[in-house]
Amino acid sequence: MQNTASFRRLFPFLSWPRPTLQSLKQDAWAGITVGLVLIPQAIAYATLAGMPPQTGLYAALLPSLVGILWGSSALLAVGPVALTSLLVFGTLSPLAVQGSQEWIALAIWLSLYSGVMQLLLGVFKLGGIASLVSQPVITGFINAAAIIIVVSQLPALLGLPELLSGSLSSIIEYLQSHSADVVLNSIFGFASLTLLLVLKYRLPRFPGMLAVAVLSIVISWAIDYAAQGGAIIGIIPSGLPPLALPPPISLDAHRELLPAALVLALISFTEAMSSCRILARKKQERWDENQELVGQGLAKITSALSASFPVSGSFSRSALNLYAGANSAWSTLFSAACVLLCLLFLTDFIYYLPRSVLAAMIIVPVFNLFDMRALRKFFDISRDDGTVAAVTFLVTLLAMPRLHWGVFAGIALTMVSYLYRRTHPRIIEVSVHPDGTLRDTRRFDLPPLSADVLAVRMDEALNFLTGTTLERFVIARCSTETGIRRVLLCSSPLNDIDASGVSSLEILLSTLQSLGIELYMSAIKKQVWDVLEKAGMIDAIGRDHVFSTDSEAILAMQSSIGKPV
Repeated sequence: MQNTASFRRLFPFLSWPRPTLQSLKQDAWAGITVGLVLIPQAIAYATLAGMPPQTGLYAALLPSLVGILWGSSALLAVGPVALTSLLVFGTLSPLAVQGSQEWIALAIWLSLYSGVMQLLLGVFKLGGIASLVSQPVITGFINAAAIIIVVSQLPALLGLPELLSGSLSSIIEYLQSHSADVVLNSIFGFASLTLLLVLKYRLPRFPGMLAVAVLSIVISWAIDYAAQGGAIIGIIPSGLPPLALPPPISLDAHRELLPAALVLALISFTEAMSSCRILARKKQERWDENQELVGQGLAKITSALSASFPVSGSFSRSALNLYAGANSAWSTLFSAACVLLCLLFLTDFIYYLPRSVLAAMIIVPVFNLFDMRALRKFFDISRDDGTVAAVTFLVTLLAMPRLHWGVFAGIALTMVSYLYRRTHPRIIEVSVHPDGTLRDTRRFDLPPLSADVLAVRMDEALNFLTGTTLERFVIARCSTETGIRRVLLCSSPLNDIDASGVSSLEILLSTLQSLGIELYMSAIKKQVWDVLEKAGMIDAIGRDHVFSTDSEAILAMQSSIGKPV
């Protein structure tokens, strides 16, 4: 039995439920629906990543199968996505010429590195490390990325290749010499953009992206769009992906890729994790973040071996999969079959797809990423979180094309904010509230617990970050208020203590004793008690000065009688 369980952990797809004829029909319909949307999206996102169009289809084939076979979310659609493609483009822009063999080689290694990182995190059950990328960081990065994606597609949408890279004079010169080409490309681009938006909001169930792609291809072929100056996808090699080891790159290139691969691994998994949570809630199923990391990592490694770029979980296609009635992971097999048929038989048809239409197909889904209200909400909730989101947003924009610096800046500021809050814990004087509990004396305007008693509560663990602050607070109060003869440390919020915390408590006890003041503690949690007892602090304070509950402490302080635990 143990061997069987281990075998199933290595091959989780063996635990898939056996499909029925009815469930297969539903999965087939959902899978084909997603597959027909996936084909134009995969080509579009390959373009966004600066890769040849066929690599998008390669990324949509084997990696999607591996991701679902070794992942934990049955309906997660794995494949090319906008954010990951943008990170690829941003990482490689300073390192190579877009679309060159060196660019492709770097993208393959980036996929391999990020996949290995995710795989190791999953194998060693470190999925929680994704929490380092907090929600403010994610929100700030996604909003900045959405702006960058839209702006990056304007040259293709308008038919102005030098719009972002050339000077104003060169752009004007290009417009004068290629005015007809610009007008033709712009008409196709804006018509596609308008039609996609209308279909998205008026007919959300209609496969608008597929319809626009097919319609534009037919019109492009009929009017000989390329001969009239329109930019098209061009030749896409047919056949299966060329499975091979990554090509060699320089040592400096490896060094450049590693930090970007780490950010890509964290961002892409956070994106996939959000989809998994929503799918699990909708289907009332459990999912395992560590197993999903394994699946996502293996999918990226497979993409690298397929001569393609990194993949991730797609929220939009996963939602479509669920909406179309998918019951199990079998739907992904049907989606992959659609991609396979396209690679084998439809590449000549896709040849005529206008690049301005591809740009429109990239821009429209990106509109869903804009969420400026969330940025304002963070400021309403917490100034620190709002600042983290704003800094991530700005640094991502300013660091373009090295987008990963925005994430690093956000994570660093999150850590600084976290440490600052922990080194400035909330420490208050408490007294008896009419409901019998100990509450903040200032907030509720309460009299002291007793004339000679200072009752203190710190809402934080007692450790190397907080111990000195607590020590200073108590000693400062005792120094300025000479009538204090007893200090009660209400310990119910203290859920942890380390060696530094014990040391601070020892110093506090010694200082108070030198001032002729007694130290009492109440409501100590078990894990804190165990540490204090091992350190000998329970006996040092005195067992008759330690109370099991705050109620016992209140009675003792008010009656001036110590009661042992």
